[in-house]
Amino acid sequence: MSNNFAIAFVFIGVTFDLLGCLGLIRLPDIYNRLQAATKSVTLGTCAILFGVFLEFGFSSGGIKALICIMFVMFTSPTAAHALARGSHIRGFKLWEGSKVDKLKKAREKK
Repeated sequence: MSNNFAIAFVFIGVTFDLLGCLGLIRLPDIYNRLQAATKSVTLGTCAILFGVFLEFGFSSGGIKALICIMFVMFTSPTAAHALARGSHIRGFKLWEGSKVDKLKKAREKK
């Protein structure tokens, strides 16, 4: 039974990863692309790793999958934040359809 759940989680993870790849192609600027890639790939990778955990259980492979889930959950959003902030400081323009630029307003107050 857990094999079916493992396959389902891997399938869901691959689907989210695919949607993240489509977001990288379709979205207009670096900030939207980072957001799409980070959210979907983090969820997709964690779902795949959880499927691996369900398949292997509490063996060495399953424990490594759980450790990797924690690593991805901490590092992926932090890296995306650093990339977005660095891109903004470097001067990459927002898409013309963007409504709010809170970082620009915060930097102007200083």
